Amino acid sequence: MTALTDPLADAFWATSLRRWNAVCWLLFGAMAVGLVTTAPPGGSTYRALALLGCVVLSYGVLDRFPGNPVVRPRVYLSVLVLALGGLAYLGGSYAALFMVTLPHYWMFGRTPRMSMTFLGLAAGATLTGALAREGWSAEFLGETMVSILIVVAVGVLIGLWAHSVVAQSSERARLIEELERTQAELSEAYQRQGAADERERIARDIHDTLAQGFASIIVLAEAARAAVPDDPARSAHQLRSIESTARENLAEARELVASGRQPGPGGVAAGSVAQTLRRTLDRFAEDTGLVVDADLADLDCDQQTRIALLRCTQESLANVRKHARATTVGVVLVRRPYGVELEITDDGTGFVVEESTGFGLDGMRKRLAELGGRLTVTSSVGDGTRILAVLPSAAAAEGEA
Repeated sequence: MTALTDPLADAFWATSLRRWNAVCWLLFGAMAVGLVTTAPPGGSTYRALALLGCVVLSYGVLDRFPGNPVVRPRVYLSVLVLALGGLAYLGGSYAALFMVTLPHYWMFGRTPRMSMTFLGLAAGATLTGALAREGWSAEFLGETMVSILIVVAVGVLIGLWAHSVVAQSSERARLIEELERTQAELSEAYQRQGAADERERIARDIHDTLAQGFASIIVLAEAARAAVPDDPARSAHQLRSIESTARENLAEARELVASGRQPGPGGVAAGSVAQTLRRTLDRFAEDTGLVVDADLADLDCDQQTRIALLRCTQESLANVRKHARATTVGVVLVRRPYGVELEITDDGTGFVVEESTGFGLDGMRKRLAELGGRLTVTSSVGDGTRILAVLPSAAAAEGEA
């Protein structure tokens, strides 16, 4: 066994010691009264009282000034061993003192080895003192040894049991503490992850709504400024588009501020994803002058699917506007047995997909992945770009289940 020096063991011994202190003082007093009243006055009685007084004094100092937890308990136990040997030699109440102080070997020994060492020394000192007083008769030796061995055996069993209980309690307390610490770390990690996910969601929503709107406003404003001298009518039309886009951005911003929920895509009603996409494509064609070839099936989708399809369309069109230098854009929305497919193609300059570092494509992938979908991007320099978004439908999910 090892020393029980953990906080739980210390608390156990401190509590036990406080409870036993009051009992010990009463028993010490009773022993002193017994020595005075039962033993005849004389040098032996006074010497026995002196030895008992040394034990009481050492115990009082230890109780009042705990001091060093290793040195002072050993000093007290050493005094106790010597006092027991002296009382046995004087014929005093050594048996009563042995019984009274039996728990002290385990309280102050701190380890089972040290406790049993001092307990063995006390038994040896008591036996030696008694034999020195009575002589080495076989009858007395047998009686004394039997009584001392019984006391020592009982003390050893009780002490080892107490140490075993404390060791098990300490282990349980350690495991509980580790579990609580792990739970706290997991909770903190979940909070950090939740905050990071929320920041990412907000950033994605801002990118897909406000940022795209501001980019459209900038492009329209530049076109309107360039067309003012030559085509006032077109400039006026572009200014109206700027105003409309700004109002939509303002509505999106208010919805982002007012609600922690994912913002709605501006008028997407149940089952109207095709109409919403068509309005977006018409606005894009009107603002850019590009040819948009749309084949949109009238699908009935849930709200999250409609939002994801709209955001993918907006992001793809924004990339076409900013980078593709295309003349024609094709958009196909179709129901498949496994879900919904949205395909967006252009005849622009294309790009190397592996070298793409923008936030838009990554945001589309994550948005689709949250719904169990996937995004496939096919492009090469000079050959245009193909965006394929696939989302499982509710009917398909039920069929798989």
